[in-house]
Amino acid sequence: MAFGADSLLPTIQLAITPVILITGIGSLLLTMTNRMGRIVDRTRILAGQARGATADAEERAHLEAQLRIMYRRAGLVRRAVSLAGLSMVCSGLLVVAIFAEVLTGSGLAVFIMALFALSIACLLAGLGFFLRDIHLSLSALGLEVERALNRDQTLPPH
Repeated sequence: MAFGADSLLPTIQLAITPVILITGIGSLLLTMTNRMGRIVDRTRILAGQARGATADAEERAHLEAQLRIMYRRAGLVRRAVSLAGLSMVCSGLLVVAIFAEVLTGSGLAVFIMALFALSIACLLAGLGFFLRDIHLSLSALGLEVERALNRDQTLPPH
């Protein structure tokens, strides 16, 4: 089967959408992995402080609360990164499936639609975990602010 520019151009145009999706998710992954790095660094600092804070029970309790939040945040960002990465894989497979469909005419339309839906679903779920991490980080910040202001009452949510 011979393919000319006229027959491949629509296929390439179809493949552009998942390629743009891959590019966008790549930028999002960069942000997520930077956030993960900051969480890991902050956790190490807090763990070091917790090991040295044996005399003051209140300080130790505060550090332990912060460490628990950091661990939860790391889990959320790990899930977000994993789902965003899976979305990229699905988008890459989508490009391959589009070309395979055009070259072989093997009736992959349902598979292509499923890959696209799975890619978007993974992306949305990853963003949900990422947003949950942001919410949790503000909770940790609230603990720090409360402590700094020496108030027992909680701050209003943002």
